[in-house]
Amino acid sequence: MGSEGAGERVIAGRYRLQAALGRGGMGVVWRATDQLLGRQVAVKELVPDDSPSAARVRSARDRTLREARALAQLRHPHISVVHDVAEDGDRLYIVMELIDGGSLADRIAAHGPVDAREAARIGIALLGALRAAHEAGVLHRDLKPANVLIESGTGRVVLTDFGVAQVEGATTLTESGTFVGSPEYTAPERMSGSDTGPACDLWSLGVLLCAAVSGASPFHRDSLGGVLHAVVAAPIRPPAQAGPLLPVVRGLLERDPERRLDAAQAERMLRDFLETGRTPQTSRRQRSPRDRLVIAVLVAAMVAAGVSAAALFVNGGGGGGGTPGSPTSSTSSSAPATPSISGSGRPPK
Repeated sequence: MGSEGAGERVIAGRYRLQAALGRGGMGVVWRATDQLLGRQVAVKELVPDDSPSAARVRSARDRTLREARALAQLRHPHISVVHDVAEDGDRLYIVMELIDGGSLADRIAAHGPVDAREAARIGIALLGALRAAHEAGVLHRDLKPANVLIESGTGRVVLTDFGVAQVEGATTLTESGTFVGSPEYTAPERMSGSDTGPACDLWSLGVLLCAAVSGASPFHRDSLGGVLHAVVAAPIRPPAQAGPLLPVVRGLLERDPERRLDAAQAERMLRDFLETGRTPQTSRRQRSPRDRLVIAVLVAAMVAAGVSAAALFVNGGGGGGGTPGSPTSSTSSSAPATPSISGSGRPPK
């Protein structure tokens, strides 16, 4: 690993690391210069697994490389671009597009919640990003304000930090016995360890819309146990500030994924609101015995795992690679926000 200048070094013979943009449970994100192409990039340096097992370390590196390579194939204006995956010594680096702007979490912290129209604009952009990822067989699994960047000058919304993403057909991070994510934004079916799919990301979007307009997740509680109970069992009370977006929010926050709005429905409703200014309409069904059974099963699962889960779930840095303290980053921002899950136990698939 080369070294150039005070506090700077060159990795893979090409990328000059200049300043740390943020640090998190999975590594450090650097502002860097690609000396070959002469452009600014963000470089995520993944911290090596400190496990004494060489096989486990090798397996973790293989999974990360496989998932990073799959994510590099995603091309969408609202998804952070992965340029390269580089190895230097015993370290693995992911080279990404550098977004000149702060996160949605930073924006809320500095200027307060956004209005319903801005939330709808952000929601439409994220739905486009999620649909592109889902069509490619990729689930984000950590959608939250800290992982949404707003580009300065253009207002472009960019979904970033696929650090805990699940790639179809690949061994995932959770299959090694680790569940990483942000509880307040995690769908109840993931909490219970059930099979998961694109609907999980849509639940997270519903929570994000609530946080965008009110400043906080509706599932925020003072303890992890309280958060888990709020997600899987407590009455869901979207913020009044959601106003005309309430039908969308309620549709996304259906605990039964089969009743949850899909991406196309949610996008249509948000676009209708932006175009007409009227509250979008959606059909609602009375809760069926099957729906009540789904909730009962989720509650039972959490009761069975509750005490041990609280002990096993420890802060994992928000599930992202870095938590920038700088307004310029292409990964998750530092937001005081949500406790994160990173522990062993029965992992979701």
